[in-house]
Amino acid sequence: MSHPLYVAFIWHQHQPLYKSPGISGAGFSGHQKYRLPWVRLHGTKDYLDLVLLLEKYPKLHQTVNLVPSLILQIEDYVAGNAFDPYLEASLTPTERLVREASPMGSRNLCEFIIQHFFDANHHTLIDPHPRYAELYNQRQEQGQSWCLENWQPQDYSDLLAWHNLAWIDPLFWDDPEIATWLQQGRGFTLSDRQRIYSKQREILSRIIPQHRKMQANGQLEVTTTPYTHPILPLLADTNSGRIAVSNMTLPNARFQWAEDIPRHLRKSWDLYTDRFGREPRGLWPSEQSVSPEILPYIIKQGFKWICSDEAVLGWTLKHFFHRDGAGNVLEPELLYRPYRLSTPTGDVAIAFRDHRLSDLIGFTYGSMPPKQAAADLVGHLEAIHKMQREKNSEQPWLVTIALDGENCWEFYQEDGKPFLEALYQSLSNEPHIQLVTVSEFIDKYPPTATIPSEQLHSGSWVDGSFTTWIGDPVKNRAWEYLTAARQVLAKHPEATEEVNPAVWEALYAAEGSDWFWWFGEGHSSNQDAIFDQLFREHLCGIYQALNEPIPGYLRQPLESHEARGDCHPQGFIHPVIDGRGDEQDWDKAGRIEIGGARGTMHNSSIIQRLWYGVDHLNFYLRLDFKTGVQPGKELPPELNLLWFYPQQTMHNSPIPIAEVPDIAPVNYLYRHHLQINLLSQSVQFQEAGEHDQWHSRASRAQVGLGTCLELSIPWADLQISPDYSLELLLLLSDEGCYQSFLPENSLIAIAVP
Repeated sequence: MSHPLYVAFIWHQHQPLYKSPGISGAGFSGHQKYRLPWVRLHGTKDYLDLVLLLEKYPKLHQTVNLVPSLILQIEDYVAGNAFDPYLEASLTPTERLVREASPMGSRNLCEFIIQHFFDANHHTLIDPHPRYAELYNQRQEQGQSWCLENWQPQDYSDLLAWHNLAWIDPLFWDDPEIATWLQQGRGFTLSDRQRIYSKQREILSRIIPQHRKMQANGQLEVTTTPYTHPILPLLADTNSGRIAVSNMTLPNARFQWAEDIPRHLRKSWDLYTDRFGREPRGLWPSEQSVSPEILPYIIKQGFKWICSDEAVLGWTLKHFFHRDGAGNVLEPELLYRPYRLSTPTGDVAIAFRDHRLSDLIGFTYGSMPPKQAAADLVGHLEAIHKMQREKNSEQPWLVTIALDGENCWEFYQEDGKPFLEALYQSLSNEPHIQLVTVSEFIDKYPPTATIPSEQLHSGSWVDGSFTTWIGDPVKNRAWEYLTAARQVLAKHPEATEEVNPAVWEALYAAEGSDWFWWFGEGHSSNQDAIFDQLFREHLCGIYQALNEPIPGYLRQPLESHEARGDCHPQGFIHPVIDGRGDEQDWDKAGRIEIGGARGTMHNSSIIQRLWYGVDHLNFYLRLDFKTGVQPGKELPPELNLLWFYPQQTMHNSPIPIAEVPDIAPVNYLYRHHLQINLLSQSVQFQEAGEHDQWHSRASRAQVGLGTCLELSIPWADLQISPDYSLELLLLLSDEGCYQSFLPENSLIAIAVP
C-alpha cells in the first residue's frame, strides 16, 4: 500500500506573563499593570491571521498550541483590564507628553517614546511606511538628543500611531478604517490613536472564537501547555539537568516540587475545557521539555499525546540523526513516526519534530523570496516522500514541523502572508502530501513503536538539555530564590488555592520558564531588566499573599544589565550586506571585542569589534573599524578568511600568504581560503588540494564595505553538510604578505546548522 506523506504543522503561541502581580495580586482577575506590550501587539499581528489564512485552504489541517497564560492575557486586553506602558503612552494627549514621567526609567515620556517606539524589525515593520521610516531614520542618523530638541508634538503623535499601526497584520489592511489610517500617513490625533486601540481590541476579541470555530469544523486541533509554561522536569527535580550535562553546576538549593506538576496540568485542562467546550488531547510540554518523571502526571490528567524534539529522540535511541548535503535526514523511518511511551500508569503517544525543517521556517525562510522559500520547503517534503516510496514502508510516515508561531513572522515580507499563501497553495495541489492534525494521524495509525518510559531522555528542544534554564550562575540563583519562596509557602498549609488564590498565582507565574531563559548567558534583549524585575515581583507576591516579610535580596536585580563584551551567537541572523552594520541585523550575532585586547596589532585598535553568525544558507561576518580608518592606509588592504576543519580527513594546505610566522594557529593547515580585496571589494576563493596546492573555486560570497565590513559566505561554497563543526581564522595581508591575524587567542568556532 502506498501512503501519502503525512505532515503535522504545530504552531506554538506563547508570550511570557507580562502582568505585574501588584500588592493586591488576585490571580488573573481585575485591572493590573502590564510591564510590556507584546501580548497586545503580537495579538494584532500573529495569532488571528495565521488561522484565517489556513481557513482559505480547507484541505490543509494543522495544530495550534495556545498557552493558558497567553489566553488569559489576551482576555485581559479584550476586557479593557490590561494597560501596558506603551499603551498608556499611546493614549496620552500630546500636550501632556513632556510633563508625564517615564514608566521605564527614562527622564520623561518623550524620551521613553523615542527609545522604545521603534521596537520592531525596521526592514519589515518600519521601512514600508514612509512616515514611520522618516522618524526612525531621524533617530538613527541625528540621535536621540536631536529628536528631543527638535521634534514637535505632531512628530510624537505620529510615532505613537505608527508603532501601533505597523503591528496590525497586513491581512487586515483592507478594513476601511485601517486603510484610511495607512493612507493618511501623518497628522494623527489622540482620537485616531484611541480608535487604533479599539481596533486592536476588536482583532484580539476574534482570536479564541476563530480557533474554537475551526476546531469544531475539523480543520484545526488546538492544544495546550502547562499553565504558565514551566519546565516540568525541573519542577520535578532540578538535578535532572545533569542527565544531559553530567558536570552541570546545580543550584545550592535543590528544587523538588513534583506536586506542582498536576496543578499546572489541571489548571490548563480546566481553562481549555471552559474556553473550547471540549477536553484537550494534545499537550505541548513547555520548551518541548520531557522526562520519565513527568509522564504519569500527563497521563493521569488525560492527555493523549505530547511532542518533543528530534534531539530528545536521538538521546533516547542513542542515535544521532545525520543529514545529507541537502539537509534531509538519512534515517527517516526513525524520526517520521509517533512512538508510544509506556508507563505503569498507562501510555501516551509522542511525536518528535524535524528540528531542521522547523528552524528553516523559524529562522531562515524570512530572508528568502517568499515563493522560493515555500518551494524549498515543499521540495524537502517531496524528497522525504520519495525516500518513503524507496523504502517501501508499510507504516505511513508523519513529518512533524513544530515551532514558535509568532516571533518568526516579524522577519518575513508582509508578516509571512506571501510565504504562507505560496506554501498552502502548493501543498493543496500536491497529491502525495497530506497535512493532518496529530490527533487525526494517531487515531488512524496508532503508534506501533514503544519506548519504555525509563528510556525517555530528560531534555528539551535546545540541544536535548536544560542548559538554557539552569546551570548558569544567575539562572541557579533564580532557582534558589524560587526554592526559598516555595518552602515558605509549604509552611502555610492553610493557604489553599480556594482560600488564598493570589499566592498560588504568584507561584505559578514565578515557575514559568521565560525568566530563566533570559537570565545569565545565552540570551539577551533590551528588556532583560524588566524580565528580572517581573520574576522578583512574582516572588514578592508569594510573600505578600502570605503576610511574610519579603527577603531583602528580592529588592535587587539578579544580575547587572549593562552591555556585555564578548558573547556567543544567540540565534540565527539574516543581515543585509551593505556595509552599514544595521544594529537589528546583528543583535543576535556572536561578538568578539578586539580593541584593547593584548597584542601589538590590537593595541592600535584598527579593528574594534568582530561580529559573526549563521543561518541555514550563509555564514556572516562583520568587522567594525576604528573611526577614520581606511583600507590601504592604516588598514592592510587584504582580508583572508581561512577555514579549519578539526578532526576531519581531507586535503589541507598551509596559508598561501608570504612571511607567515611559524606560530599557532597561523601554522595550521587549512581547507578553504577566501581573500577579500578591501579596495576593490573583489573576492578570490580557493580550496586545498594534494601536495600543499590551492585550487581556485567559484564563490557567491557578498561583500559590503561602508561604515564597517560585512560578508556573507554561502555554506554551498564550502560544500559541507549540516551539523558540521568548523573553525575560522582571519588574517590581514598586504600584496600577499602577512601583517597580522585575529582573533588573538583562539579560532572562531562555528556550527553549521
